[in-house]
Amino acid sequence: MLRTLNTAYTDTRSADLAWALGREPLPALAVLDLELNGANVQMRLLGASHQVLLEQEQGSCSETVACIPGSSTPLPLGVAEHVGEWSYEFAARVETLSQGSFAGRAQELLALVADHPNGLAGTFPGDPHAFTAMLVQRHEGQVSWRTWHAYPQEGTLVVTRTRVGVRVPISLLGWWGGSRLGAR
Repeated sequence: MLRTLNTAYTDTRSADLAWALGREPLPALAVLDLELNGANVQMRLLGASHQVLLEQEQGSCSETVACIPGSSTPLPLGVAEHVGEWSYEFAARVETLSQGSFAGRAQELLALVADHPNGLAGTFPGDPHAFTAMLVQRHEGQVSWRTWHAYPQEGTLVVTRTRVGVRVPISLLGWWGGSRLGAR
C-alpha cells in the first residue's frame, strides 16, 4: 500500500533517527494491520519515520525508529535482546548514493513495497523520493520486517532489518546438554 502522507517532511537528517524498544503507540499518519499466522502486526508510518507493534500469544513488542525529541538512544548498528519470551534482533545501515542512483533506488523500493500485500509506504509532499517504507513477513515462527527511510536532500537511505522469534530454552537444545558439554 502506497500513501501520500499529509504532513511536512520533518526528518531532515538521517543522523537524527533514534531507536527505541517498548514505546507506547505514537500518532500515526498511515497504519496497516496484518494477521500473520497468529501474529498481529501493526505497521505505523509516523510524521518522523516508523513504529511496529507486534502481539502474539507470548506477549507484545514495540519498535520505534524515528526522530524522537530528547531521545538519547541514537540509531544502533545492531541490537540483540530478550523481550519477555522473545529474541529480538535489529540491524541498521546507512547507504549513501549519488543523485541518479538515489532516484532509481527510491523508485525500485516504492514499487516493491506498494505492490506487496504486507507492505506499507508513505511519500512526503514536495519530494517524490522522500519516503518511509516497510515490509513484514512471518517465516518459521519468526516475524521479520525491513524498513527504508529516504533522505533525498543528503542522498542517504537508512535501511533496517528486525527479527523477532520465540526464545528456545537451553534445555531444549540437545547438543548443549550438560552430559555433552565436554564430550568429543
